[in-house]
Amino acid sequence: MATKKLNRIKVMLAERNYTNKMLADALGKDPATISKWVTNSSQPSLEMIFKIAEVLECKYTDLIRDEE
Repeated sequence: MATKKLNRIKVMLAERNYTNKMLADALGKDPATISKWVTNSSQPSLEMIFKIAEVLECKYTDLIRDEE
């Protein structure tokens, strides 16, 4: 069974030339946690999506997958 991609964090990081480590430092999170979010093996909370959007200077809706 294929892993469903529920977020676009990896795409948004690449578009803004951010690394996982840079995001982890900005959020005060472990880089391993960011890696799980980027690979969609786990998902951030809605509150964290808002914080990620603030750090990446984008809309929170840009981080959420809206298609099948």
